[in-house]
Amino acid sequence: MVSSSLLFLSMVSAALANVYTTSPIASTTFTGGQPATISWQDDGESPSLKDFGPAKVSIYVGNAMQQTMLQEITPSTDVSTLGSIEFTPDASIGPDSGEYFIRFESLSLKDATSPQYPALAFSAKFAMSGMSGAFSSDAQKQIDGQSTAPIASQTGSSSATKAASATTTKTSSTASKSATGTAQNAAAATESNAAISSGRVGGAMVATAFGFIAAALFA
Repeated sequence: MVSSSLLFLSMVSAALANVYTTSPIASTTFTGGQPATISWQDDGESPSLKDFGPAKVSIYVGNAMQQTMLQEITPSTDVSTLGSIEFTPDASIGPDSGEYFIRFESLSLKDATSPQYPALAFSAKFAMSGMSGAFSSDAQKQIDGQSTAPIASQTGSSSATKAASATTTKTSSTASKSATGTAQNAAAATESNAAISSGRVGGAMVATAFGFIAAALFA
């Protein structure tokens, strides 16, 4: 769990994420144990993909305030020189579900106003089938928490991506994987839940209102 102080610090970060994920999108279904492709392009917003540079790419679940890494796809891929990654989803990381998303974590670009945090970008939520695992209780609580900290999909406009660092752990039948961050996102409260299915995260995951986060901080 991330501390209240980390959550608060994340509120002041600037818009950073610019990786436009073209696969997976909201209508995508990956199959556990079968080859899959993640692809992306520059969304035309600042910073450029060159600025974003090398990134850790992983599969996550969670909400806009707390997230758990389930599978590291690559520890470092330069998003400015490559446009796709082929990998095989680990079927043991969770059940058949539409709660998965890809997270890009820049290894070089930092938040403009809070440089202790990395720049982040996210795909839309997508489905996984042929899965044999289960979400941990913590991961399931994070998923259930979307009612007060909903995850928005990619949008064409730039949003404020608020990133805070924390550590959560998911243990599967094959490995114990450490998450390196919890994304904190507060963008326009007018962003509708319809954006969840649009398949674009220019500024990424969005909490619908500061009030929800304030309630979480001081409850």
